Amino acid sequence: MTFGLADELSKQLSWHWEAQLRPRLDGLSDDEYLWEPVPGSWNLRPSSAGFTLDYAYPPPEPAPVTTIAWQLGHLLVGVLGDRNARHFGGPPVDYETFAYPPTAAAALADLDSGYRTWITGVRGLSDDDLAAPCGEPGFEQDPMIGLVLHIHREVIHHGAMISGLRDLWAHGRGSSAGALPG
Repeated sequence: MTFGLADELSKQLSWHWEAQLRPRLDGLSDDEYLWEPVPGSWNLRPSSAGFTLDYAYPPPEPAPVTTIAWQLGHLLVGVLGDRNARHFGGPPVDYETFAYPPTAAAALADLDSGYRTWITGVRGLSDDDLAAPCGEPGFEQDPMIGLVLHIHREVIHHGAMISGLRDLWAHGRGSSAGALPG
């Protein structure tokens, strides 16, 4: 039996994507996508350049609650988009100039595309590629396998955050201001 690291790594994320995360995103509405569960939530906001994500550096303490739109924007740019651009031929992206999708359907289409690029790229890595330095800023000498594991943790983590927000939406989103019932 042949054992390939890239195959095992891709199974980690593809199983979660196919069995857990992506089915949980089916039926996401635009209202739910932009819903702010508490006042002051970080969200996707209209701007003169289209749409932007709320952020501050360093982030305030405690960190703000984020919306589904914010979580998806982070996955599209900082998690999958930037790494696809750097390692797998995707277009360059950054938080300031990215064309954030204003609708849930567009965000999910972009997420599906980013996932496909990432998982195809991971599947194509050799064991030597996985052992080579990844070149990530600040982590240039860390092996590619560490980056792959990190990105998978990020997708799983932010997917869980989105799933939790979907549960809150489904079980009592509260008033039109977004507050949960007391």
